[in-house]
Amino acid sequence: MPPKKFPSFNNPIIPKSVVFFKGFYYNPFMKVRIIDSPIGKLTLVSDGNGLTGLYFGEKGEQSAPDEILLQAGKQLNEYFKGERKEFSLKTAKSGTDFQLKIWNELAKIPYGSTISYGELARRAGNPKACRAAGMANNRNPISIIIPCHRVIGANKKLVGYGGGLEIKEFLLKLEKAEFKG
Repeated sequence: MPPKKFPSFNNPIIPKSVVFFKGFYYNPFMKVRIIDSPIGKLTLVSDGNGLTGLYFGEKGEQSAPDEILLQAGKQLNEYFKGERKEFSLKTAKSGTDFQLKIWNELAKIPYGSTISYGELARRAGNPKACRAAGMANNRNPISIIIPCHRVIGANKKLVGYGGGLEIKEFLLKLEKAEFKG
């Protein structure tokens, strides 16, 4: 079955050139690379200017990787081996102003550290928006590299994660972060 055009409506996150194919929103001009990792397959997506997505599982059709995808795979491999604590990849994020603010704050959380959703909202300039911060955190398209897994409950317990709590726990243990299991 050929890809379907995504319904056209004013959504700032999904560009008009996007199609829905095999459960994945895909821009035909983007490059896709699927890599193996200790937490399963990861799908990396690039628009040629930066990394636009890192998704859990195998999504879309793999294409010839560009330099961004090759670097992302190399840096993720180093991260999983415990050899890398910071990523030096150019990203190309697309979202609402609030989402971009939240994702920029996520990128500032150091390796091995955690913060609460309330603290994330405070850092983004809106301390009463912890639920909205949680939703923006959940919509982060570049998991691991923009470390949404470093946000936990105020009681230090693991709560919500797009990849599942087992993966969140794995990533935090890899980084030797403090949390209650």
